[in-house]
Amino acid sequence: MKRYISNFAHDENGAVTVDFVVLTAAITTLGLVVVTLFSGGATGLANEVETTLETHDFGL
Repeated sequence: MKRYISNFAHDENGAVTVDFVVLTAAITTLGLVVVTLFSGGATGLANEVETTLETHDFGL
């Protein structure tokens, strides 16, 4: 039993998996934050372009 507990305490196989799960969660959260921050500006710019194109006389 002592050998089993000692092996379990020194085994690091699951540590790599936990690292990648945490890293993936951090990258996903960062992506969501960036999309949230820039979506308002992109929508405003798109509306501004639409207004400019609607009011512009192209001489057609």
